[in-house]
Amino acid sequence: MTSGAGAMKCWWCAKVALSCLAWIVLGSEATEKLQGTLSEAAMAKADWVIFVSWLAFGAVWLVAALWRKKVEKREPAGQRILHILFLAAAAYILNENQAWFPALNRRILPERLWIVELGVALTAAGVALAIWARVYLGRNWSGNVTIRKDHTLIRTGPYRFIRHPIYTGILVALAGTSLTVGKYRALVSFGMFVGALVMKAKKEESFLAKEFGPAFEEHKKKTGFLLPKFS
Repeated sequence: MTSGAGAMKCWWCAKVALSCLAWIVLGSEATEKLQGTLSEAAMAKADWVIFVSWLAFGAVWLVAALWRKKVEKREPAGQRILHILFLAAAAYILNENQAWFPALNRRILPERLWIVELGVALTAAGVALAIWARVYLGRNWSGNVTIRKDHTLIRTGPYRFIRHPIYTGILVALAGTSLTVGKYRALVSFGMFVGALVMKAKKEESFLAKEFGPAFEEHKKKTGFLLPKFS
């Protein structure tokens, strides 16, 4: 098979998958408008699926937060507060039209069904990855940059391949939600989330390196930061 034929086959498979997703999530009429503009009904259904995905994410985090080890070391409270405020600002920019800077409300992507389908799929997949990683992290998890009592270095599940799979899942989900918004404010918000989570992940790695020493360095050699290591 030539590379051109392979690419056409991949595109055909992707189109079929998107059509199936449209029929399941957005309704049977949506498959007839795969290349057309997005109807209000289809967008409302997509918004509902995205809302439920993030609601599931929040519910799991709230329940799991009750089951944690005691803290031995954590980042300064001021840094944590700044991080939370920055994330809150990013979420506000993503979810609300910005009267103070109307240019952010302009569309960067066309209103197409396949874009919304892709956004819905990425949101659900990202939330699923984050929850999966959260389950494996267990009682070691913390919203702060923290080392907990009897902290263990997790190297199973998604942590076999990625050192920060929760953040990977969150960013994939945010990328999907941003696609459905399709405006400049979504791009700005996503960039803010990437910067904040990458910075937090690097702080966590400095804590883990001090706590686990050679074991963490060996773990770094075998895993990627936010994406799997292929070499």
